[in-house]
Amino acid sequence: MRRLFLAILVTLIALPAFAAEAPQTEEQKTMYAIGLIVARQLSVFNLTPAELDLVKQGLADGITGAKPLVDVDVYQKKTQELATARRNARGEKQAAAAQEFLAKAAKEKGAVTTKTGIVYQPLKEGNGVSPTASDKVKVHYRGTLIDGTEFDSSYKRGEPAEFPLSGVIACWTEGVQMMKTGGKAKLVCPAATAYGERGAGPIPANAALVFEIELLGVTK
Repeated sequence: MRRLFLAILVTLIALPAFAAEAPQTEEQKTMYAIGLIVARQLSVFNLTPAELDLVKQGLADGITGAKPLVDVDVYQKKTQELATARRNARGEKQAAAAQEFLAKAAKEKGAVTTKTGIVYQPLKEGNGVSPTASDKVKVHYRGTLIDGTEFDSSYKRGEPAEFPLSGVIACWTEGVQMMKTGGKAKLVCPAATAYGERGAGPIPANAALVFEIELLGVTK
């Protein structure tokens, strides 16, 4: 484990040297993947370029055994406090942006806002049955953040998705029941009906989500 940890640190420091070259061998690809994993762990800090340089310096000093410029025991607690502060600040920013986006979405042609705050906008009317929460549905869909960043797509996977409507986020459970088979709709989901204050993977805390969904089939 210690050897792996050191390898991760070395990868982070050396990464700029390989920035213009794509990894070729399996070992190079693995090392690059390690860098991505560590980057996800550091993403909570939302580092500026200047801050990233300081992180690299700390890594280099730790690996080479140079004399630390700060007392690690003191600043270990401060790193936790900084992570919490920046996570909260990012969450507040996301929440404000989400509210603004939802308000605009609600004004789009044909849009309907539910009691839970979901904005439902039909894009193509279906002529089949509507599912209930206990049904299994077959759908094609694309999910994005409010800035357009795509985080999931059945289209890219090349096949529709099937799942019980009771086993997905609340926004889907409610919104897809408003559709009919053969139809297509856009759902704008408040964070409270999606991944809330915790977020999930590439989805930040307090993020509103946008889904375009085609309802292909319903299994009772």
